[in-house]
Amino acid sequence: MAGEESTVAPLRLIHDVVRISAGGFSGFFKKDCSDLSRRVSLLAHLLEEIRDSKIRGNGEVGSNFSFSDLTHALQASKRLVFAANNFHNSKISSDGLTKKYYFQFQCVTWKLEKALSNLPYDNFDISEEVQEQVDLVRAQLRRATERYGGPLNSSLLHRALSQPLDKEIDPFLPRNRSIGTLHIENIGNIDVEVTQKVEGFSEGNGSENKESLKNSEVGFSKDSDNGSINNSSCKSMEENKKPDSPVIPDDFLCPISLELMRDPVIVATGQTYERSYIQRWIDCGNTTCPKTQQKLKHLTLTPNYVLRSLVSQWCLKHNIEQPTALMSGKIKKSDGSFRDVTDDIAAIESLVRKLSSRSIEEIRAAVSETRSLSKRSTDNRILLAEAGAIPILVNLLTSEDVQIQDNSVTSILNLSIYDNNKGLIMLANAVPSIVQVLRSGSSEAKENAAATLFSLSLADENKIIIGASGAIPALVNLLKNGSSRGKKDAATALFNLCIYQGNKGRAVRAGIITALLNMLTDSSTCMVDEALTILSVLASHQEAKVAIVRASTIPVLIDLLRTGLPRNKENSAAILLSLCKRDNENLAFLSRLGAVIPLSELAKNGTERAKRKAASLLEHLRKSQQH
Repeated sequence: MAGEESTVAPLRLIHDVVRISAGGFSGFFKKDCSDLSRRVSLLAHLLEEIRDSKIRGNGEVGSNFSFSDLTHALQASKRLVFAANNFHNSKISSDGLTKKYYFQFQCVTWKLEKALSNLPYDNFDISEEVQEQVDLVRAQLRRATERYGGPLNSSLLHRALSQPLDKEIDPFLPRNRSIGTLHIENIGNIDVEVTQKVEGFSEGNGSENKESLKNSEVGFSKDSDNGSINNSSCKSMEENKKPDSPVIPDDFLCPISLELMRDPVIVATGQTYERSYIQRWIDCGNTTCPKTQQKLKHLTLTPNYVLRSLVSQWCLKHNIEQPTALMSGKIKKSDGSFRDVTDDIAAIESLVRKLSSRSIEEIRAAVSETRSLSKRSTDNRILLAEAGAIPILVNLLTSEDVQIQDNSVTSILNLSIYDNNKGLIMLANAVPSIVQVLRSGSSEAKENAAATLFSLSLADENKIIIGASGAIPALVNLLKNGSSRGKKDAATALFNLCIYQGNKGRAVRAGIITALLNMLTDSSTCMVDEALTILSVLASHQEAKVAIVRASTIPVLIDLLRTGLPRNKENSAAILLSLCKRDNENLAFLSRLGAVIPLSELAKNGTERAKRKAASLLEHLRKSQQH
């Protein structure tokens, strides 16, 4: 079969990694080995489909494309999981190999993602499900690379991957410090052109939706992400990686990530870790201290204020940008000056402790105050996140107390407006709980859950994670049955999620076309603009095209060409063009319904975009009639 020979080697390597992982992992790198082997195993479906597929066009897969990059990355993965799993914890303090292993994990994840990004997916008959799976793996590999320290110098990478582990280059020697700020490229199947519509959707026809968000808690217009993936999470380490930068004291490095700690916390054994990494360790079911392997008597994480202060002082002394907006009790303002927030810190930390109280009444009061504070200012959002409020609020999303649940989801919505908090919310695995609130919460909680998903989905890789979480059917249900504000929040979130090609099919299967058609024909909803904008995104997807036509949407769009507002006419023409070009049956139907007259009028007097779409559609109609 096509591609069979070229996929033999990488498939064999994947099966080797699966066999290694079948015995289970243990030791210091248990989590890293498990994550890497799981991601590698998911690639088997991709290679099996490529092996069994026929390349589109002439030639065989094996002759037209080499899988050498992927094969080399898989070879490195196999070697690494085997070696890391046999690395004894006793070596950690004696020979410093830990840093080299972390560097290896960084190298391998980077190499795997690059190899996957270079595959010519359009040349293979790959199912939508497998393509989505690959996109998710690539997104996970990007985040893993970020956690390990950012992008790599290619020459250093290939040297590292080509050597035995015991002869690795030490990436922490000054001459080899090549790790800089991570830059995440757009994930495959993200509709780049459509991302440009996000601003128009929220500022133009979606202005009412944005206003509803503002009236609810926060205004996205002031603090929202601009739609690109936030690449600042590793910026804190950029200066520290330069050859002439000072060596970071070992006590300031998290034993898990080996990065400068921004939020050091103490576990039951007395060891200090970066909060996000030790929380992830605990969330995975581990109940031991990663460094000492001692059983944790309790899972409470106590802020290490002394160490945080020492890190801040060290950063200031060496003129290094700190890994947090909070510096020695001061927050840096937009003009470069600092505001003293020492008193605010004490009050907020006290409030966050109350969120974990055993008293329901005290939790209710604390989460209500958290909601209020997170609404007021960016500074409060920074301080609440610094105090560790996000993981606690995520846990409270599952509370049976309606008031606590409502205030928790709204607090997370407010906190998500500050860009740096988006990553912390995703790291706390908030999405499944937010989706549960979206399904079964109160009317207000559902509305704010939808708004939170929109805020988080502004990062491209989060679109994939949210889409795979079951959020889309819940959002479509809110679009159909929610309050006026709930429908607007759901529409905004669905629009943004459907920028990712893989989510379009999910939305169609969830019944979004019927909901959008009802919005077009029901003047009482006042959501024609929103419906047309979402349809214009979906119309590029084959499954959506079929569903739109079957729902008898074309006559409704032609009516809007005649009677709609200028923006309605523009989007209607764009949707009709997507539905009818190169489809003679739809073009004939369009002609029978008398679309030529309104299209001709639009081609003369419409907006610039409307003129282009109408003229193109008229040309397709003319050619169809000639044939």
